[in-house]
Amino acid sequence: MSVPAVRTAPPLAPGTRPVPGYEVLAHLARTGWLDVYDVWSEERDCRCVVKTVRPDHRDQEQMCDQLLREGRWLEAFTHPHLVRAYETFDSPVPLVVLETLTGETLSHLVHRLRRRLSAADVALLGVQLCSALHYLHGQGLLHLDLKPSNVVVDRGHAKVLDLSIARPPGPAPAGVGTFRCLAPEQARGGPLSAAADVWGIGITLYEVAAGDAPFGRGDSREVPPRGEEGDEPCDGSVTGGRDDRYPQVEGTAPPIGLRRRLPGRLAAAIDGCLQADPSSRPSVAELTAALDATLPGPGRRTACP
Repeated sequence: MSVPAVRTAPPLAPGTRPVPGYEVLAHLARTGWLDVYDVWSEERDCRCVVKTVRPDHRDQEQMCDQLLREGRWLEAFTHPHLVRAYETFDSPVPLVVLETLTGETLSHLVHRLRRRLSAADVALLGVQLCSALHYLHGQGLLHLDLKPSNVVVDRGHAKVLDLSIARPPGPAPAGVGTFRCLAPEQARGGPLSAAADVWGIGITLYEVAAGDAPFGRGDSREVPPRGEEGDEPCDGSVTGGRDDRYPQVEGTAPPIGLRRRLPGRLAAAIDGCLQADPSSRPSVAELTAALDATLPGPGRRTACP
């Protein structure tokens, strides 16, 4: 007997007002649990971005809470390399209003450019990512999903997106994050520390420098956010759990030097981020100093901000 297909509500049409003061201009994207819109803010007299839980997932209370938590964090945080949130609404629909960013994601940039970024640009990007992660860690949070598609760059200025699976350091279920970007300890499950985000910086710089990720090429499966109770996925799907699904658990990352010739100190910094043992990776401050040392000119940074 065939099972009837589940009908998913279409995105909001242009002209719709999801909450007072905001008018939908266009639907930008639909993920496994979110809709993203280009909207007009009457109060600010400018365009903004709205993230909201998809209609077919709004009965998932933990998923809605996760989005609202992210919005409140981004409203409170102030950092030049983190996206800003303007407002968070819990009714009539769970919704977060974010600044509109110019530029493009690193994932788009890597595939658009005919030439790879220079070594200096890779190092400067790394310093900016370290700055954002240093700030987040100071707020008591790990990002846990740093990857090229979660970084927007405009004229050399990077901003980190998406705190949807961010959580404090400590125990976490297996497999939270994006399949090909997970640190080994994220894949296995267990205690997580700032070293997991150092891995994310390494994955991002590796892909930007080499044009491809070191693990799971072409595989960008993402895990929906998980609830706090029972550590189960909010939508009840089965994710994670078996180490042998993850190549980063089975083996080590190939040295960046096998994919591209880079200055020795920069290559060593990227390779250091991708050590299987979290204790063998540099701290964010050490990584900042190592990347900064590869930058030319007198304006180099010598310590984490």
